[in-house]
Amino acid sequence: MIFASLLLSAFSLGYVSPVNYELSLAGNFGEPRPNHFHGGIDVRTGGVEGKPVFSIAEGYVSRITVGLAGFGNALYVTHPDGRTSVYCHLKSFSPRIKRLLMKWQYMHQSYVADVRLRPDDCPVSRGMFIAVSGNTGASLAPHIHLELHDTKTWNMLDPLDFLGHCIKDNMAPTAHGFMAYPQNGKGVFNGGSSKQTFGFTSHHLSRKFTAWGKVGFGIWADDYMENAYNRYGIRRTLLTVDGKVVFESTVDNIPVQKNMMVNSWGDYEHFYHTGVWYMKSFSEPGNTLQILRTDENRGLVDFNEERDYHIKYTLSDIKGNTSEYTFTVTGEKHDYPAMKQSYAGGVLMRWNRINVYSVPGMQLVVPQGLLPDDVYIRPRMKQYPDRLSSSYSFYAGSMPLKKWGEISIFLKGRVANPDKLYIVSRFDKERFMGGTYHDGWVTAHIRELGASYEIDYDDSPPVINEVGRDSWDRTKVIRLGIYDSKSGIKSYKGFVDGEFVLFEPISKSNMVMCRLDDTPVRKTGAMRKLKFIVTDNRDNTSSFETYIEY
Repeated sequence: MIFASLLLSAFSLGYVSPVNYELSLAGNFGEPRPNHFHGGIDVRTGGVEGKPVFSIAEGYVSRITVGLAGFGNALYVTHPDGRTSVYCHLKSFSPRIKRLLMKWQYMHQSYVADVRLRPDDCPVSRGMFIAVSGNTGASLAPHIHLELHDTKTWNMLDPLDFLGHCIKDNMAPTAHGFMAYPQNGKGVFNGGSSKQTFGFTSHHLSRKFTAWGKVGFGIWADDYMENAYNRYGIRRTLLTVDGKVVFESTVDNIPVQKNMMVNSWGDYEHFYHTGVWYMKSFSEPGNTLQILRTDENRGLVDFNEERDYHIKYTLSDIKGNTSEYTFTVTGEKHDYPAMKQSYAGGVLMRWNRINVYSVPGMQLVVPQGLLPDDVYIRPRMKQYPDRLSSSYSFYAGSMPLKKWGEISIFLKGRVANPDKLYIVSRFDKERFMGGTYHDGWVTAHIRELGASYEIDYDDSPPVINEVGRDSWDRTKVIRLGIYDSKSGIKSYKGFVDGEFVLFEPISKSNMVMCRLDDTPVRKTGAMRKLKFIVTDNRDNTSSFETYIEY
């Protein structure tokens, strides 16, 4: 058994649980998420912070990051077998690692940190205490997000291939329904040319379906584990037609640069409107995920004979628990409806070529390979007399790009300082997209065609507020509120009598704090001058000064 050999190999390398209690998961590797796969496993911490975290194997701490990529406080341990484990959303680090971090932060005068270490700087052994669990970064509840990467390629690997012996799971995956995708102008299903969903009321559907021409299928399914109410992604999916494999996916190794292709494998449009992922059992033309394997028809089934076709889905998890779902489709000759064309005003963008769309005052560039398939956009422009530019949108709904596209918008009128101009994106919320000004145009990178874009201007400095001043002298913890209503906060620094002191954000708030007893400033009981400086993303700066007794 492949799984058994993997476990034996993992055990011989010495991989152990990152926690000192029964390992239980809130999320598994490869779960489909908007714009990315879940790149690791989420380890439960009982809904609280402060649980000890241990290295899953020997190696050395190669990187410490703070405030980067939604990971919050994160730790990277490189192992001698060519893999690197990453521990995310941490509250704090072990004393030795914290000293290395603070040395870097004070040297660079920055809370946001990316510390790179050599093999002899901080070696660790299997099971060594390295951190304390938390809820930092883009975390919605306390847990440990654990990733495992190929050190050389940085491909994301399934940690359960090496920690599977630490979990209990005897529950097979469950399918909830399938979706049929008649190909535009080339197929019909149950007499219709639009995609259709059907529930799995049992493992073997007795209902007969009809089809003619080329049809793709997708499946909505979840995996489960004992003693947990969470739903997990499916490790292995197999689709066979009359016993022949037409599609197979094994979610075990995903290149980071192909994360956005989850929107192509999954039915992103359906998820956007319903919150349910149907994972396609065929490949879109622009999808190059290696975890997907299809026959010569890209997984599409060609119903070209008047007979019964026996369809079977086989779903398996990391432990080898397996379930099967079957249904029968009868080939019945049927005329293909005419190929559906774009609605009025639609502009075709090809997935396999550079796309440039221009109108007076705006240019959009979508490079080759950023779309999952050919897409019709419907550009819209709104004019506002009191704004710096018109507003532009391109798609009704959400259409994320796999990588960065580019938009250029022409500035109406003049501003005092063009360096304060930027592109703002409005979708689920307002986002600063940056941008550079040249000869009347502001150009920025974008990732979402469904958003609206326009030029904005920020020459207003951030706001700094005292928080809990009465407790400062008593607790020796300084708290300040910082806020910027336009381009957003870029950086901040604090000084006591001209000497840098570290301020760190208070999780899930717009406040920062400094623990004076943790700084290099010697406590003398004298009055000290505190200076705090905040800079936003257009380099507007605010300064706050006061005196403290320390």
